[in-house]
Amino acid sequence: MERASGILLPIFSLPGRYGIGSLGKEARDFADFLKAAGQTWWQVLPVGPVGSGNSPYASPSTFAGNPLYIDLDALGAEGLLTAAELAEAQVPSMDKVDYEALKATREPLLRKAFHRMSPEGLRAVEDFAAKNPWVREYALYCAARAHFGGAAWYDWPDQALRRHEPWVLPGWREKLAEDVAFHTCVQYWFFTQWAALKQYVNDLGIKIIGDIPIYVSLDSADVWAEREQFLLDSDGRPSQVAGVPPDYFSAEGQLWGNPLYNWGYMKADGFGWWIRRVDGAIRLFDTIRIDHFRGLESYWAVPAGAETAKVGHWEKGPGMDLLRVLTSWFWYADVHYIAEDLGLLTDAVHELRDQAGLPGMKVLQFAFDNPGNAYLPHNYPAHCICYTGTHDNNTLVGWYEAAGEAERDFVERYLGVRDDTEAVRKAVLRSGQGSVAELFVAQMQDYLALGAGARVNVPGVAENNWCWRMLPGKTTPELAQEIRQLTSTFGRCAPLTEAAACDKL
Repeated sequence: MERASGILLPIFSLPGRYGIGSLGKEARDFADFLKAAGQTWWQVLPVGPVGSGNSPYASPSTFAGNPLYIDLDALGAEGLLTAAELAEAQVPSMDKVDYEALKATREPLLRKAFHRMSPEGLRAVEDFAAKNPWVREYALYCAARAHFGGAAWYDWPDQALRRHEPWVLPGWREKLAEDVAFHTCVQYWFFTQWAALKQYVNDLGIKIIGDIPIYVSLDSADVWAEREQFLLDSDGRPSQVAGVPPDYFSAEGQLWGNPLYNWGYMKADGFGWWIRRVDGAIRLFDTIRIDHFRGLESYWAVPAGAETAKVGHWEKGPGMDLLRVLTSWFWYADVHYIAEDLGLLTDAVHELRDQAGLPGMKVLQFAFDNPGNAYLPHNYPAHCICYTGTHDNNTLVGWYEAAGEAERDFVERYLGVRDDTEAVRKAVLRSGQGSVAELFVAQMQDYLALGAGARVNVPGVAENNWCWRMLPGKTTPELAQEIRQLTSTFGRCAPLTEAAACDKL
């Protein structure tokens, strides 16, 4: 990467009239703001359908897009939704997403749009499905799950369907044909709108960073359709599940509950599942952040049914066998990766990252305890990405207000500021921008000086996560000018050859 900077803002956190961020006007407005602020990168979280706890990291599909992100105004412009229906779908501006309300109202609205699709539109949907084979299984999974009252696939009463027996699938596709067609159409809308948004963003000289979550949900189309890729018994149940041991994110560790990969089978297959997964991701993102990179070296396996992740143990991951494939297969697409190398690290994890040639992450909120801390800017290698915090961290304001006396004292001495929250916020941003890291990324909340109430996620806590939204009117020209000046001062502004030239708003 060239020296640059960017902002982390999830799609769901965008403002808008319909209760959650979308791929419409507000997303383009934010891209315009990034351009004005001299930024080169927009980092988002996974954009798939949300799963347990509304987490984008617990999706029922590693390939599908989130229906809640579909731009309703675009469907209205196509004549698929009426003005009255759009007006009824609007909600007052709020700084939180009400997922339960959206889940109750959004699908019926999208079904109305689906029933108004023209023959030409339906043919475009069929063409989309033919080019994206995963849609066929995902749409049937969604239709069958609804047919069985929302039950997870491993609880479906039809054993042959539960086991994804090829002979039984055609009959169920016919029986659930309308629902299958609806879910296919929804994915067509999402990916058509995403492609248009990405083109708009890229034309501004801005690129998108997106995640590949390390694991997939047990109750997902991926596990149902390709059980052989995962460590499951004959009933589709795992004997061990994924998680992480206690660390600085959680004293109890994190019990994720995802099925573990059958790495032996995957290697024998040439890691074809991962190749298809990355191929899907590069249609969405310009650079891919490999979530929980540490798990590729060694992963934490927890007995199924355990109450906490403390009782797990380490097992060897695929290492360079997988990374060698991923870093060489997509040479034609100029794919780049970021290693999310956080958590309990070992020398072997650092060696794997370096052998693969990937930049790791340095999080400033973890830095301020002693001069030898690897997250302090004076200890950075150039080939790294500096963050104020990730989606799992507090905001800078919330972090400093919650810090203990010793940490505050070190912050003040290192940054040369007194015990003043606003001064510390600005000094941390300056230290990240001024570091030698190739890329500096700040949470949008940190530029907005928001407190702990604007935090995206608290690891290990199930409620009130993944719902913070930026209120309308916050991306002002004045804020763009302030960020652009800071970015320019430290040589991170988008090049003058790009549309997002730093000297123009």
